[in-house]
Amino acid sequence: MRYRVLGGTGIEVSAHCLGTMMFGAVGNPDHDDCVRISHAGLDQGINFVDTADMYSAGESEHIVGKALKGRRDHVVLATKGHFPMGEGPNRSGNSRRWILTAVEESLRRLDTDWIDLYQIHRPDASTDIEETLWVLSDLVQQGKIRAFGCSTFPGEEIVEAHHVAERRGLMRFRTEQPPYSILARGIESSILPVCQRYRMGVLTWSPLAFGFLTGKYRRNQPIDLSTGRPTIRPERFDPAIAENVTKLDAVEALVDLADAIGCSLPELAVAFTLAHPGVTSTIIGPRTMQQFEGITKGAGLTLDDATLDRIDEIVPPGTNLYDPNSAFPPPALTDTARRRRPLRDRAAAG
Repeated sequence: MRYRVLGGTGIEVSAHCLGTMMFGAVGNPDHDDCVRISHAGLDQGINFVDTADMYSAGESEHIVGKALKGRRDHVVLATKGHFPMGEGPNRSGNSRRWILTAVEESLRRLDTDWIDLYQIHRPDASTDIEETLWVLSDLVQQGKIRAFGCSTFPGEEIVEAHHVAERRGLMRFRTEQPPYSILARGIESSILPVCQRYRMGVLTWSPLAFGFLTGKYRRNQPIDLSTGRPTIRPERFDPAIAENVTKLDAVEALVDLADAIGCSLPELAVAFTLAHPGVTSTIIGPRTMQQFEGITKGAGLTLDDATLDRIDEIVPPGTNLYDPNSAFPPPALTDTARRRRPLRDRAAAG
């Protein structure tokens, strides 16, 4: 297993990070099986584990806590907070009030005294970034978290956060967790350069492009929309949608490339994400032991320039063949009040 320093933290983490979104009711409800997968990863040298409070409504954190019993000191443990956890107001977001509660609840579920990396799962337009950075800095000083970062933040909001931290004398985001795969290379344009500029660690998610780079979904073959990932977001897999046809065409070319260099498509996909100098670690999120073994089989694979050049021909650098974060559009697009002047102002201007 290869290890890399996580940004400027001095913390060494494995190039593969064990993601646990599929642990629990949403994916694999068998706790013992999930623990076995976790132990298999640790035994192979993975020392980086990522979860979130909202994964299966906290169940994933419970499972991770079980898996790390007796091995906690050897693991860099990351979790996230932001999304709603239960009914009622003030149970979500990036406010001081909620983050203090969310961290305490994550510590309890994880059965640990500290979190190595606490990440803000998404931006929150209703909360000043200063408020968020301030409470996270306090939590570091209290020893409850060791470092903190953000997840799926736009480049301009990462820059703003660093500017506010410097101006207010607060600690800053040390990491970013963006989506990244051969089919979704958009972060190469701005997110990765910004993270490199600020010496941030980057742990990327969805290297298999929501399953498209597993080889399970192929052109001119029927796609069952009633089982697996297609049941969650069927529009991402429906072959009647032009965007999905484009993805399937790219998959065919990538399958040929993987065959030519003697590896599987998932091995090619994961190795690609680790070739970029701005990426520290890539998150693999297996649901079963078979999936885990298939993904990690090529853990030592390094792609040469000729292979990377061919990938660039199939999907040009900086190109997204789909929007990997389409489930969470920014408020600037979804809230009409943010896009339209009041009618009286429009009438006066006219």
